[in-house]
Amino acid sequence: MSVTTHRPTHLRVDPSALALAGEGRVFDLSSGWWPGMPLAPGHPPFQVLTFRTPAGERAQGPRGDLEWLGDNTSRFGFISEILSFCAHSGTHIDALAHITSGENDEWYGGYSAREHLGDYGPLTHDASTLPPLVCRAVLVDAPRALGQDTLRPHQPVDADLISLALARQDVRLREGDVVLLRTGTMKHWPNRRAMTAVEGAGLDLDGATLLARHRPAAVGSDTAAVEVAPSGVAGEPQPVHRLLIRDLGIPLMEWVYLEELAAAAVHEFLLLCLPLPITGATGSPVRPVAIA
Repeated sequence: MSVTTHRPTHLRVDPSALALAGEGRVFDLSSGWWPGMPLAPGHPPFQVLTFRTPAGERAQGPRGDLEWLGDNTSRFGFISEILSFCAHSGTHIDALAHITSGENDEWYGGYSAREHLGDYGPLTHDASTLPPLVCRAVLVDAPRALGQDTLRPHQPVDADLISLALARQDVRLREGDVVLLRTGTMKHWPNRRAMTAVEGAGLDLDGATLLARHRPAAVGSDTAAVEVAPSGVAGEPQPVHRLLIRDLGIPLMEWVYLEELAAAAVHEFLLLCLPLPITGATGSPVRPVAIA
């Protein structure tokens, strides 16, 4: 069976979300990317490898793919590089083909890795189908709701804690929001040792079920995996990923930098997040921007 990917052809924006950008304050929610950066376990390292250099171009001369340099008495040169990295490096959004479950390794929509995974990635629900996000977003500051700077290691964010945070922030969730959960992990970014002070804290299945009822456009967090670890659910290493991505088709965003938003007590804002439409990828690096 042949299944082709497709790019979203249109985007609808709620005009009320645009009104949230009234003051024009801009917050960069991205991690940055560099060789040696922290990554979730199981992903290849991020690499930038220089491919062309002025010295190499002069040594090779106008041959092969540099023939276009021709007469180069001006010593014109250029530098280019090879990027080698997983789409799940740094701040990124998961595509719906990212998570599989069951004996047939099925992702969202019932597509199976046995039938719909080609040599160049999933044949459906890959990153090329992720729409741009231009919408209202809500920060759920879990530690501040408890009077803490950060959560404790492996502390779950359940439905009660989400409700407490929203009540204290005087914010309500709406259908189509992007919900961004702060644990405080990236308060220490990118110091791996310091980040262990919040290691494993995150959304649990109870909290994810509450968020799912509001039908969010996406759910994100300032951690490597959004969800609490260990999961607390027998036989389920990542039940939040399974529920939101695989079962309900709700993308997850990881390593979202939320410290400046939290410090400014900005809890609802316009979010601009543009995934790269990479055919065959199971996610995309993103540079989300919050405007309040």
